[in-house]
Amino acid sequence: MNLISKTCVVVSLSMTAILSTNVFAGDIAAGKSKAATCVACHGANGISQIPMYPNLAGQKEQYLSIQLKAFRSGERKNMIMAPMVAGLSDTDIDNLAAYFSSLDPSGK
Repeated sequence: MNLISKTCVVVSLSMTAILSTNVFAGDIAAGKSKAATCVACHGANGISQIPMYPNLAGQKEQYLSIQLKAFRSGERKNMIMAPMVAGLSDTDIDNLAAYFSSLDPSGK
């Protein structure tokens, strides 16, 4: 392998490592304080006691953030969630996602 090929491999591996890092780094404590309205449906520990509402504990932070933003934009339609997220900023959403993803999905 020549020097140019080796350099390309190193650059490619470095970029893969950089791009695969978690860019969703919300504030868990801020998310917990913002989650007060969420607990009515999704449970105090992110585990819903009502079967029709999904458990949020342990979900991937990126997934939660994307879904909440989709509810807010109207891309994902839900009459219950739309007004809940309407006033949330991107930072609020990222913080909520960080909080719920930090919770143990077993409820412990």
